[in-house]
Amino acid sequence: MSSTDSDVLLGPADVRELAARLGVRPTKQRGQNFVIDANTVRRIVRTAGVRPDDVVVEVGPGLGSLTLALLEAADRVTAVEIDDVLAAALPATVEARLPHRADRFALVHSDALRVTELPGPTPTALVANLPYNVAVPVLLHMLGRFPTIERTLVMVQSEVADRLAAPPGSKVYGVPSVKAAWYAHVKRAGAIGRNVFWPAPNVDSGLVSLIRRDEPRAPPPPGKRSSRWWTRRSPSAARPSGRRSRAGPVRRGPRRRH
Repeated sequence: MSSTDSDVLLGPADVRELAARLGVRPTKQRGQNFVIDANTVRRIVRTAGVRPDDVVVEVGPGLGSLTLALLEAADRVTAVEIDDVLAAALPATVEARLPHRADRFALVHSDALRVTELPGPTPTALVANLPYNVAVPVLLHMLGRFPTIERTLVMVQSEVADRLAAPPGSKVYGVPSVKAAWYAHVKRAGAIGRNVFWPAPNVDSGLVSLIRRDEPRAPPPPGKRSSRWWTRRSPSAARPSGRRSRAGPVRRGPRRRH
């Protein structure tokens, strides 16, 4: 690779300049907090154990900070982005920063909760900085819809990370813990400080690792409280207003020879 990391990955000045050029103002409504630290995205890719043969799906790529690091490590990356402006801009960012890898990138312009299929080879890994307001529903939807996803690493609000990875008997053990554990072996994989984001959120974040089980656990037995448990959506699943709710077009990088 001829380019250095500083040429490829987005730093604080790059993120702010790109956002200003696109007229993007991060909003709490859309859970937009962009990662501005290159060391953090390298750490996420490393912790996720991304391999050269992996087909990675990323939800909520934003301006592309994590996307670029994933493209350096994986065989292919498919990003799912709901925001019109961000979805339109991301392929150009990939082409400008990693032109020799642009043909290994695809973008699906859609609400992740509406995605039922992805272009190209089946995904083997999910790596994402998930918007706080829809993190659990999106995670469970992707694991349920794409059984070929073997490994997952998500960055979520620290409290949500604790709940997802909580063991039975823990004070924070609940529905997210049970549902995540039905699909995978779940554990906390690290903490992320708020200073690596722009704008900085009011809470810290955590990394959660999920390794899919060979066979899912059995659902809870029927009962008065469990009859609708398995299909019940978390209250946080409500889609923020102003977001697209239908599946959008797939955009791929230009075809190139390696």
